[in-house]
Amino acid sequence: MDSSVKDPLAEWLKSYGITEVECVVSDLTGIARGKILPTNKFLNEHGMRLPESVLLQTVTGDYVDDDIYYNLLDPADIDMTCRPDPQAVYVLPWAIEPTAMVIHDTFDRYGNPIELSPRNVLKKVLELYAAQGWRPVVAPEMEFYLTQRCADPDLPLQVPTGRSGRPESGRQSFSIEAANEFDPLFEDVYDWCEAQGLDLDTLIHEDGPAQMEINFRHGDALDLADQITVFKRTMREAALKHDVAATFMAKPITDEPGSAMHLHQSVVDIKTGLSIFSTPEGEPTKLFLQHIGGLQRYIPEVLPLFAPNANSFRRFLPDTSAPVNVEWGEENRTVGLRVPASDAQARRVENRLPGADANPYLAIAASLLCGYMGMIEGCDPSAPVQGRGYERRNLRLPLTIEDALERMEASAAVRRVLGDKFVQGYVAVKRAEHENYKRVISSWERQFLMMSV
Repeated sequence: MDSSVKDPLAEWLKSYGITEVECVVSDLTGIARGKILPTNKFLNEHGMRLPESVLLQTVTGDYVDDDIYYNLLDPADIDMTCRPDPQAVYVLPWAIEPTAMVIHDTFDRYGNPIELSPRNVLKKVLELYAAQGWRPVVAPEMEFYLTQRCADPDLPLQVPTGRSGRPESGRQSFSIEAANEFDPLFEDVYDWCEAQGLDLDTLIHEDGPAQMEINFRHGDALDLADQITVFKRTMREAALKHDVAATFMAKPITDEPGSAMHLHQSVVDIKTGLSIFSTPEGEPTKLFLQHIGGLQRYIPEVLPLFAPNANSFRRFLPDTSAPVNVEWGEENRTVGLRVPASDAQARRVENRLPGADANPYLAIAASLLCGYMGMIEGCDPSAPVQGRGYERRNLRLPLTIEDALERMEASAAVRRVLGDKFVQGYVAVKRAEHENYKRVISSWERQFLMMSV
């Protein structure tokens, strides 16, 4: 490195006294994979190399079938080049040594973005918007549960004990006192997130026992996908410090509400900074309605990017307070696509379908892509729903991960935009995970079938 040229990343690391750097990329599940380097080595190497195969690794650490593996990757299991993004650098306040995490972008040997990389998928969608002179604005809401720590996966998760010494009982939606039960934990969360530059807004107690929601302020889609990735890890670390666990499973506890990643999305004109969803008079534009129409048209074809696991679909069971269709309505939380009350420049649609277990890069990319295709293709939405929308069946979604993967695999539109390689790789990884899942015998089977059939 030429010492006469100032490197902003090197300056940042020096200013924080960082001695170790975690170099990470997101796999398809959202797991951070990479290497840990001393700071001097990191600065001298200007990035890292990782096997391409980490992007076809399942949540269990397995890989897809050889036929698919060697069709998508070089048979020699070559490396990809990973370059640090200077805008995606985060201090890790819980680390013993001064440590930073640096999110990397991935490229092949010719300098082309790796198609299987979730961060590259989101960048590809954002480039489509930029080519039209548009910039998406998103605001995620992350739900999660705090639970007792438990080393035995066969045991149901239990409600943790708060400051009062008693576990929470009943439904305590929006309860301040119930949220205050875990004040020491959330004080650390907010302190750590402030140190990392995460743009948190509101803390809410949700419907389930010790189920919480953290809202992020609206902003740039790529930046917020990075922030969610960092936040999930931060939340887990803070929970462990306070002898509880934090889980972002979509449906971790039987008969309790699931956890979502609601996405508020709008679009502004790059030149003017004004919303393209509102007319100068403050009325909704045709583009706004077409954005909703695109979400309705294409969400069923990208559902595995919102609901990536068998557990994800437990959120969509009847009477679980989660939407089960792509109906839309104004100020209506019983449909998949809600239009909150707002002023004209904040007009937006809230996609309530993604689960908290979704990869944030892929969920945001998929949601924005559906809206984009609706605007480009001129998709008209259905009539907005008045009243309860849970029972609406005209715009139902696939009910299982198998059906959803088949729908995505057959989507010519998704393949055209995201690429055959990504669709084939993602579907293959999720099918491999589901095959692994089906090998496990559940407690329900033992309870009701063991002595009865």
